[in-house]
Amino acid sequence: MGLGKATIMILAAAAGAALPLSGVWAGCTDPAAPGVNWQDCLQDGRPFESVDLEGAILRDGHFARSDFTGSNLKKIDGRRTKFFSAIMIGVDLSGANLANADFTKADLTGASFRGANLQNALFYRAVLRGADFTGADLRDADFLFADLSGATWVDGRKVCAEGSRSRCR
Repeated sequence: MGLGKATIMILAAAAGAALPLSGVWAGCTDPAAPGVNWQDCLQDGRPFESVDLEGAILRDGHFARSDFTGSNLKKIDGRRTKFFSAIMIGVDLSGANLANADFTKADLTGASFRGANLQNALFYRAVLRGADFTGADLRDADFLFADLSGATWVDGRKVCAEGSRSRCR
């Protein structure tokens, strides 16, 4: 008699494995690699420093308090992904689809969002010092109380003044 999907998920959760948050059965325990499918996965608090996740599917995932320092996240599908309080210093998110992503209180110092889709993204109290938004789509993005000091704006020329909060000055 085989084990059902629900039984496998219960056993995996008891063992501390990362699990999908919905019925989508992604490779939540797959190692970090380009193109990995972590859709709907709960990966809160995990270390991902200097990893290559180019082209990965992180859509609807949870990465609260995870550390992505120096990682390559170019061209990821991160729609509706939660990066609450994540450490993302120097991360490269160029060309990523981050529509409706939540970066509340994340440290994105020196991050690159060149050409990224950030429509409706939330950056509440995020640290975006020295970030690069050249060519990014920021329609309806929310930067309430975000630190934008030294960030390069979408035109690639304007650099936000020291002390820029909530908007580029």
